[in-house]
Amino acid sequence: MSSPSHTYAFDPPSQGWRTFAWPGGIFDTGHRAYARAVEGMIHTPYHLVLVTLQGGARQLEVTTDCGHRYRGPERAGAVSFVPAHCERRTRMHDVELDWASIALRPELFDAVAEEDEPRVCEIAPFSNANDAFVASLVAELVRAHDAHGRLDRAYCDTMSHALASYLARRYGQRVVQRREWKLSPWRVRRIAEYVDAHIGCEIAIADLARVVGVSAGHLHRAFRATLGVTPLSYIHKKRIEIA
Repeated sequence: MSSPSHTYAFDPPSQGWRTFAWPGGIFDTGHRAYARAVEGMIHTPYHLVLVTLQGGARQLEVTTDCGHRYRGPERAGAVSFVPAHCERRTRMHDVELDWASIALRPELFDAVAEEDEPRVCEIAPFSNANDAFVASLVAELVRAHDAHGRLDRAYCDTMSHALASYLARRYGQRVVQRREWKLSPWRVRRIAEYVDAHIGCEIAIADLARVVGVSAGHLHRAFRATLGVTPLSYIHKKRIEIA
């Protein structure tokens, strides 16, 4: 499945793909029939939670453009996390499994941040974690979808907020948004690529914030702390260089 902003590209593809969307996220599930080798890539503007429901793979190899690497077996109950806009490339060997995923809007994680001072919640990517709570929550969504052929939007909204809160508190690192908080190299690269591709159009700070999965306020402060200029000054300089 792919679109201009969401890409799930695997060869061979999963079978029996089912999906359900609500304002806060997207639920997907499917079956991967036995294959000696599977290769694929995921890239989405949402934070993505992946769960292996049944089965697994003899070997799973994961690389991401935000620095995460994993090599080992894929087992039933394994939980993985891919941050928004972090491209994840996968190779699996001797694989047969049922899987499900929940894509969560990054804005859901803003509500978890403390209100006394601006903060950003950073969650690093991980693969094959043993997390019974997340695995059970996702499995329950699969059961409900199988039973009714769809999901209740209000129920999904409640579950997605609970999941975002849990992930942020269990795996997140809350970073006080002062000048010392800086953009990671992969976020700087994403912004540069977006600006280059849209240099002839109007580019808003909110657009750049969505590209790297943070709020506009966080981006403005972190951008200046990282590159020494504001986002608008950076865009203006790029336009002058092209001219």
